[in-house]
Amino acid sequence: MPSDEFIVTPWEVKGHVDYNKLIALFGTQPIDEAILARFKKLTGSIPMMLRRQVFFSHRDLNWILDQYEAGEKFALYTGRGPSGQTHLGHLMPWMFTKYLQDAFGAELYFQMTDDEKFLQKDELSAYATRGFSYDNCLDLIALGFDPKKTRIFLDTEYVRTLYPIALEVAKRVTFSAARAVFGFETSTNIGMVFFTSMQSAPAFLPTILAGHNVPVLIPCAIDQDPHFRITRDVAQKMGYYKPALVFSRFFPSLLGLDKMSASLPETSIFTTDTPEEAKKKIANAFTGGRTTVKEQQELGGVPDICAVYQYSFYLFEKDDRRALELRQECLQGVRACGECKKELAAKVVQFLKSHQIARERARDHIEDFIIRDCSD
Repeated sequence: MPSDEFIVTPWEVKGHVDYNKLIALFGTQPIDEAILARFKKLTGSIPMMLRRQVFFSHRDLNWILDQYEAGEKFALYTGRGPSGQTHLGHLMPWMFTKYLQDAFGAELYFQMTDDEKFLQKDELSAYATRGFSYDNCLDLIALGFDPKKTRIFLDTEYVRTLYPIALEVAKRVTFSAARAVFGFETSTNIGMVFFTSMQSAPAFLPTILAGHNVPVLIPCAIDQDPHFRITRDVAQKMGYYKPALVFSRFFPSLLGLDKMSASLPETSIFTTDTPEEAKKKIANAFTGGRTTVKEQQELGGVPDICAVYQYSFYLFEKDDRRALELRQECLQGVRACGECKKELAAKVVQFLKSHQIARERARDHIEDFIIRDCSD
């Protein structure tokens, strides 16, 4: 694959992603200074993930802020495809969602797409995806979401509520449109063709439950945009607001790829990793350092391709000034990669220890968050 080519779909990310090209390809809008100013005006601050362009693009974000300023509160919707353990790349958009819930007092609808992962992955049973759903819930709850404003549901357990909405979506989406968006082939199972209707359904759920139109904001990684292009296409036909979206970059792989992969454990730090496992992974991480200390001092490092620096920039170095200093020290060759790895490992281990305590406590509170269909 040529170095300037990349693939981004809801199920596959390959190559070095050019986010500016992706904005043009998908037809989204960049998050600009005017939007940052609006966040500061409405919330009193600009969150780190917006300041640093970790969340970098959007659809109708200005519109949803207009609605909020006019007194119309919005709901949040995001989710997880439960195919394995949770890693730090999954936590990143959830952390931003937590900020949005706190800053705007928003209710969150969190979808566990256990049906999609069963349909997509031959090696996963429906029993396995259900188990991963409940395990992944622990990580979401551990981040401190408000149980009074957070509703988590599995598609297979909330199907009586979701399916009628999904049917309304499916009736308005042709196979040719779905094939054009997702690249479906004759070998694609029909469950995957239908699934985008299920992923669209929660975007309209707050409106149906409230009995009036409710604006919805979806924070997610940009690979999920194809699903929601379809959602937005059918929204007005169904009498609903189009959901707004705010998109994140992909959390980088430890091996220098553009995205962590749960199926490649060495590329990711999982929330269940021990301190020793996390330290070992960071010690083996891809960096932007030179081959020798002399070359590092003469030429400087390359932080933009360094997984260690990007981990700090995306999540673990909260101080903007210090993040800039780390970058400059790398470029100038005055920092050794081992020093950066040691500092990052200490922060990651501290985070994991705290998160794992909260994760265990969450086991006693799952039922405060999970919603299911009522039985007859």
